[in-house]
Amino acid sequence: MNNAYSRLPNTFRQRVVANEKVFGCWLSLASNLATELVGYAGFDWLLLDSEHTPNDLQSLHTQLLALKDSPSAPVVRPPWNDTVQIKRLLDLGFYNFLIPFIENPAQARAAVAATRYPPQGVRGVSVTQRSNRYGYEPDYLSRINDNICVMVQIESRAGIEAAADIAAVDGVDCLFIGPNDLAAALGHLGNVPHPDVQKAIQDIVKGAQKHRKQIGILAPVEADARRYLDMGIHLVATGSDLGLLKSGSKNLRDLFQKG
Repeated sequence: MNNAYSRLPNTFRQRVVANEKVFGCWLSLASNLATELVGYAGFDWLLLDSEHTPNDLQSLHTQLLALKDSPSAPVVRPPWNDTVQIKRLLDLGFYNFLIPFIENPAQARAAVAATRYPPQGVRGVSVTQRSNRYGYEPDYLSRINDNICVMVQIESRAGIEAAADIAAVDGVDCLFIGPNDLAAALGHLGNVPHPDVQKAIQDIVKGAQKHRKQIGILAPVEADARRYLDMGIHLVATGSDLGLLKSGSKNLRDLFQKG
């Protein structure tokens, strides 16, 4: 059997577990054309968001197809920590997950279990689906559990307090910090630079490092990204398709209207 297109092993997960620096971009436009374009830029990973966007299974499918020639690893954020939705995203072909709003170890264990076949988890079995190349992926059932990357998002007071315990959960590969939600949860809506928010970020980093887990964050401002890198956060989304389109179009308009 021709294994030229095998996606196993999951090299992105290997890099995350090794705490390598991996830089990504947030994709919210729900457009296969925009995703294909950003995919050629060569980011280490691209986040396809279905929590705060109109993305559905069909639009996510077309974007995965658009990334087939890209070196970037697709990561998906489901709308919620829901076993059924995660199962469908797995069968669609996602190997890398960012699960939103995790507040305690039990929720983290449930997220991991949703991505694993029994006995390690509760994932339902379909023997012919896109993730296993419709049955052409050799030894898929015996290998896939070790090749799903699970990142969990910390974005509440409870999540901050439980960060170390969440990081201790087997199968959690990364704690991903949601800075804007943290700011809101701490009473500083829209004020990520506030000292309380920055201290919370540092506390999450310490909790993850205690168990040698990777830490991630969205940081579209270069100075913020570099500060977080110095803090030990090595999985950084440095921008978004929406941000690039907004800033680029505004700069182009200003070039002539003000010129």
